[in-house]
Parts: sequence; C-alpha cells; structure tokens
Amino acid sequence: MLFSSLIFLFAFLPLLILVYYAMPSKGRNAVLLLFSLVFYAWGEPKYLVYILASITIGYLAGLLIHRFRGKFMAKLAMILATVSTLGLLGYFKYADLFITTINGVIGSTIPLLKLALPIGISFYTFQILSYVIDVYRGNSEVQKNPINFGAYVVFFPQLIAGPIVRYVDIEQQLRTRHCSWDKAYRGAVRFLVGLGKKVLLANQLGALVAAFDGSAEQSVLFTWLSLIAYMMQLYLDFSGYSDMAIGLGRLFGFEFPENFNYPFLSVSLTEFWRRWHMTLGTWFRDYVYIPLGGNRVSKGRWLLNIIIVWGLTGFWHGAGWNFLLWGLIFGAALIGEKLWYGRFLEKNRWFGHIYTLVVFLFTLVLFRANNLTEALRGFSSLFGLHGQVLSNTEALYHLRSNLILLLVSVVACTPVPVRIMNRCEKSKLAPVVTILKPIGLVVILLLSTAFMVDGSFNPFLYFRF
Repeated sequence: MLFSSLIFLFAFLPLLILVYYAMPSKGRNAVLLLFSLVFYAWGEPKYLVYILASITIGYLAGLLIHRFRGKFMAKLAMILATVSTLGLLGYFKYADLFITTINGVIGSTIPLLKLALPIGISFYTFQILSYVIDVYRGNSEVQKNPINFGAYVVFFPQLIAGPIVRYVDIEQQLRTRHCSWDKAYRGAVRFLVGLGKKVLLANQLGALVAAFDGSAEQSVLFTWLSLIAYMMQLYLDFSGYSDMAIGLGRLFGFEFPENFNYPFLSVSLTEFWRRWHMTLGTWFRDYVYIPLGGNRVSKGRWLLNIIIVWGLTGFWHGAGWNFLLWGLIFGAALIGEKLWYGRFLEKNRWFGHIYTLVVFLFTLVLFRANNLTEALRGFSSLFGLHGQVLSNTEALYHLRSNLILLLVSVVACTPVPVRIMNRCEKSKLAPVVTILKPIGLVVILLLSTAFMVDGSFNPFLYFRF
C-alpha cells in the first residue's frame, strides 16, 4: 500500500485515526501494531512471516542481553541477532547477485532463486540492529513489552522508506507521547506537502523519464533531459515520502528525525551526504564507521574505514556491482575532499556547488542502471558515442512540454517556498496566509487525488532498494 494511493488516503488512514483516538492511551500502540501489520500485508502477505520473525529475533535478543548483561551470553545474543537479521536481508537481496557472479566466473549453471525483495527489509533490518546494538552497549533500555517493540519496528509511516528511526530516538515516545491538535495540524501540513511533492512533481518527472526509456530515438539532449529529470524525481520522490512519514508520525504523537535538508544546495559532496538521507548516514557512522575506529586510527586505516563504509552504503542501495562502484566513487571523492581540495570548494562556493551537482548527476547513471554494462552505455550516451544525434523533434517536444514542470521542480528542491511562507507568516500578510494556507493544502489534496484517479503511474523508486 502506498501513501499516495486512494485506498490509503480515504480508507486506511481515516479508519486508523478514528480507532486510534477512540482508544485509551494504553491501547494505542496495539492499534498501531495491528494496523501496521495490515498495511504491510496488503502488498505482500506471504512476507509477513519474515518481518514477524525479525521482530521476534530482535525482541528476544534484547531480553537475553538484558538478562545476561556483562556475560558471554549477552554478546552471543547480540551476534546471533545481527547475523540472523542481516542473513535474511542478504538472502533476499543479494543471493541472485552472487549466484550470477559465481556462474560468470567459474562457468557453473547454478539456477537463480528469483526472490522478490520484501518491501522495507533494508529499513526495518537496520532499525532492529540499532535496537539490539544500543541495548548491548547500554545506550538504551530493553523493551520488555512485545507490543511496544513490534510497534517500533513495523510502524507503517517509516516502515517502507524511512527515515531510519533508531530505538533511542523514540524510546520515551513509545511509553508516553503527547497528542494535540497543533501537532496533528503540523503533521497534516507536512504530509500534504510531501504528497504534493510525490504525486504532482515526482510522478510527472517519472513520466518524462519513462518516455525517454521507451523512446526509439534517444538523442543527446533527451539523454541529458531524462537524467536531470531523474535526479529531481529521486529527490522529490524520496524526500516527499519522508515528509509524509514525518507528518504521519506527528498525527500519532511521534517526532521522527529529519531525513533531508536541501542537499542540492551543498558546495561539496561531504556536505551533500550530510543533507541527503541523513538517517542512513548517521546509522553507518554510529554502527560501522566509529566501531571500525573512525578517524582515531592511522591514516591508512582511516582511509580504509571510509572506503568500507561507502562500499557498504552502495551495496545497501542495491544488489548490483554498479551500486558497489557507485558507493566507492563517493568514498574516493570524500577522501579527496578531506585530503586535498575540500578547503578550495568551501572558499569557491559557486564552483563547489556546480562540482557537487555534476558529480552527483553523473553517478546517477550508475545508480539508475541495472548493471555495469548498462551503466557504461548510459555514460557514453551522454556524449553521443552511440551515434545519437544532438537533438531531434521528440527531445524538443518533451523539453517544451515539461519546461514548467522542470522549473517548478527546481524551485521545489530549494528552501525558497518555505522561506517565502515563513516571511509572509511573520509579516502583515499573516492574516491572509492563515486563511489561504489551509485552502492551498486542500487544493494539493484535490489535485493529487485527481492525478491518482486519472492515472496509474505511481512509482516509488526506493521500493527497489
């Protein structure tokens, strides 16, 4: 079930809100757990057993760590929970990649498993691991209530696309949280803004990208146009989903961490990755980079730590060697910024800004491809090395037809709309804004609904990862 679907907006969510607020406070986590399981099972009920198994493993590991704290059994429970949860992720996500690689290297004919990737497994695996590790480290208390723990893992707003909510982030909120009309209103605003980004912008950019993929005459202009559209689609799609998740959390009294902070304003790749998918970055920092020694080791080991983290980051995003290469490229670039040219980028901000956007844009060729061969062809197509003409009628048609969409999307990737709204709310126009803001949100809902009714093109890119 997608947030940007009619069944979710006009059936699932209203029913949940009604039941949730009718329930006494002590029973609300049970309501969230039940509805979240229904939400997850709606798309693929056969995989419900795996998320329930992961919840059980994490819950029992926490109890064992607490019971045998300071003893070998606690460490064993942590290790077994880590291996088993990562094992499930590896089995579903990477088994066919390694089988294909082995077949290609030694000439074997091992059949592929062709497993469908359970939705959200990359996210809920990391959430369970953060809980188990934090309990082992003593950074958080054990959760003895299985309903509360299950609600933490499977809570539907962040289940399928993040942000990656660590247990320590909402430990107290699981026990008690404050619900108010103000928080619910702010949550609704955030949700509808995210819905608009997703349906009205990202989906339409996705249609442009799909038109390129289905074109028989892919000119150089069309190739660049589709790549730029894909870059903005990826951001607006994922950040829009994060906005919706954060907004939904507020509707039920939770405050989730932010996941994006206008990454396209960055003047270096170091800054970019502090602004893009921030919860993933902090997860790898706290549970991989720092345990490896971080930068408090020899220079060679420090550089190796960076490469390991970014190799794993790339692999987390997709089961393909192109994703590993994608991550390693960023690791190498970040090392370059730390050792050589980072200060230059900070001093020459316009150059740094262009450099960051260009590098990220080029790496998306790897990110978008299904394999290294396809990525190589994508790179060469950007420069017409496959005999493409510079431009043609089809490319110019799509450019003219989507020019307004592209310009609005560029603005939507910046803080300009938020800054204008904030200034208006603090100016003499505040009374007018108070009236127009709810009207604007209703318009977003109506337009989004119209687009959902009218068409079936409603992808979510991170379902792939």
